[in-house]
Parts: sequence; structure tokens; C-alpha cells
Amino acid sequence: MKATVIALQGELGSGKTTFAQNFGKVMGVVENMISPTFVIMKIYPVDWRGFKKLIHIDAYRLEKEEELLNLGWEEIVENPDNIILIEWPERVPNLIPEDAKTIQFKHEK
Repeated sequence: MKATVIALQGELGSGKTTFAQNFGKVMGVVENMISPTFVIMKIYPVDWRGFKKLIHIDAYRLEKEEELLNLGWEEIVENPDNIILIEWPERVPNLIPEDAKTIQFKHEK
């Protein structure tokens, strides 16, 4: 077993962070979840359906996959207690597991 990874794809302002915030509320996160654009990763303790940590990653500012590896990606993704929401997964395509779920966000016209 490994972590559950959900890749959130879509243009700027298409709703990825709003989705992550509401997902966090459902999981019991009480603090205000802001986009981790500048810190890259935020970890929230949860107790929801066997998950112990909700990890919210915003890869928008990453220039190399090594930057995510340096934040402990390999350990995070190996832990089945983790559920990971990653915005801008296309910035780190080789690190996204094959079994990751993908949600595509689009602007309504």
C-alpha cells in the first residue's frame, strides 16, 4: 500500500485550491487552508477513513522535480496513511504515481 495521490489539473483560477479547501473540510481540517504556492507543501493532521495526514502540494513554482524530492516526496508517497492533493502535477510528471487519480478543472464560459 502507498499514499493516495490526487492530481489537480487546470488553469490558474479554475478552482483547484477551492476544491482542496473543501476536501480538507470534509476530512476534518479546522484551520484555514491557504494555497501552499510559496511554501510548496502543507501537511494537515486528519483522522478520516484511515488517513492520518492530508498533504496539499502546489508544484506551480517548482522548476525541477528534485525540488519536490528534497521535500521528502519519496517518503510521503510511500505512506498509506497519507492522502496527497497536488496542484500543477504537470510540473513534476515523472513523480506522479501511475495509479494517481486526476481531476481536471476548467473555467466555465
